[in-house]
Amino acid sequence: MALKVKAKEKLLKFSKQSEGTWRYVMVPDLYSSLAQDKVIREAALRSGVSQGVMQACWDAAGQVIKAWATEGHSVALPGLGTMRFGLSATAVENVNDVKSGLIKTRRIIFTPSIDLKDELKNTAIVITCYDRNGNEVKRVTSSDDGTVENNEDNGDDNGVDNGSSNGGSTSGNTNTGSGSQNSGSGTQNGGSANSGSTNSGSNSGSGTNTGGSTGGNTGGNSGSESGTEGDYRLVIYKYGNGTSTVTDDSEQKINSNDNVHSGSNVNISVVPVEGKEPIAKVNGNRITLTENDGTYTGSFQMPTKGTVLEILTEPDEWDYTDQN
Repeated sequence: MALKVKAKEKLLKFSKQSEGTWRYVMVPDLYSSLAQDKVIREAALRSGVSQGVMQACWDAAGQVIKAWATEGHSVALPGLGTMRFGLSATAVENVNDVKSGLIKTRRIIFTPSIDLKDELKNTAIVITCYDRNGNEVKRVTSSDDGTVENNEDNGDDNGVDNGSSNGGSTSGNTNTGSGSQNSGSGTQNGGSANSGSTNSGSNSGSGTNTGGSTGGNTGGNSGSESGTEGDYRLVIYKYGNGTSTVTDDSEQKINSNDNVHSGSNVNISVVPVEGKEPIAKVNGNRITLTENDGTYTGSFQMPTKGTVLEILTEPDEWDYTDQN
């Protein structure tokens, strides 16, 4: 078996003034959803038990998983991974301000097992290319290394909003700036507005970073870390099941934690989940994305400081309320 991917030629515009360029954008070719009855029937055939017995086991397992997960357990899903519940909430300084109203959203968190990741890694991907007129022009089989994205690399499971309107953020240490570059570096610690730490750079000076969370508000960067032309680290967070690509003007891909020269253009291309409108933010400020044939594009100039770029391909998943 192989996964099928479509590469469609689309016109990408990174600004309203841009004439745009034609690029082949890859999106998964998804089949229709399988009904529960069909899954149970197939599982019964493979296991050699009756469909009624399989249905009873399926229902019982579902009840057990829901009961234990709501008690705070991380519950194993045999052959698949684990599931648990989490939440996204606003952080406050005063203990008297803690209340249930701070909770923005509740989450269902699935962690795939090693076996499931290996299965995906070893599955071939067939790419069918279509030109701008919808004609098939090429078909290839992928030769990538099969790297499977870790959906928990963005930080803590329970998101903490630093007080901004952006729910679904995740606290943790985000390394922005480098101590060896342009003197001074700051460490970004999510949480309250004054929780950033100060680290001395290798060339003198220090940078203080306050606030900060991956949900949309990175706080301020002060000290010698910001305001000087040079290369600065771009941290990229991607949320949702859509696809997105970040490139420079030479069309070289930019990965999270890469250094980008201040003042240079950073281009974003997003194919969101069907029916969703993506959101992109730079240091908490929303940037304009232009839609063309299902692909959203936009760009921004790299600031003179460490920067956080957030891309949400299905913002409703974490109730990402935007006020900018």
